[in-house]
Amino acid sequence: MGILDGRTAIISGAGTGLGRATAIAFAQEGAHVVLLGRRTIKLEETAALIAQEGIGQSLVLPTDIADPKQVEQAMETIAQNFERIDILINNAASFEPGQVIELTYEEWTRQIAINLTGPFLLTKAVLPLMRQAHYGRIINITSGLAWNGAGGYAAYSAAKAGLESLTRTTADEELDYDILANSYNPGTLRTEMHATGKDPSVVTADLIRLASLPQGGATGTTVVY
Repeated sequence: MGILDGRTAIISGAGTGLGRATAIAFAQEGAHVVLLGRRTIKLEETAALIAQEGIGQSLVLPTDIADPKQVEQAMETIAQNFERIDILINNAASFEPGQVIELTYEEWTRQIAINLTGPFLLTKAVLPLMRQAHYGRIINITSGLAWNGAGGYAAYSAAKAGLESLTRTTADEELDYDILANSYNPGTLRTEMHATGKDPSVVTADLIRLASLPQGGATGTTVVY
């Protein structure tokens, strides 16, 4: 029996990096994991790793989280497969360079859509079921750039700052339903977005802890690895 036994967790960006490591770690703790991402083959690779270890049930749902219709379709499929949604990990991200003076409207809009609008859409989608169950744990993956910015990464920094504000707002609005929302900054990880850093599996213990917080646990906080 794992600490997340029987829980259903949605993980965006589950095809690689931190998303994949989190999906595997959550499955090892007994969770049913829903794998969201834009690249089907990567999601299937994550699902295969979970299946090979015989550690849990996974559902692959290719989804562009910035598209409201695709999010709606994904939620319909999830509802058909699971009675409840307990955990949401907003991990999917786009980390692209661009100074304020040089970013085009399209480049800015694309990064805000993936890094901020997507988490908003998923959060909005899961809240009705979480409210119904009077239980939910939402974890938004953030970055140090949210508070100190970074020259050359204007859109990403702004989106992450907005995501932390969304986290605090959600925590305040959903407290009466035992829905806890927190941000998590894993630091620099070695992923497709970054060639150096920690192995993503190093930080999954923190995410398991946040995903299993007891009633009255921390909410509206930003946890840094």
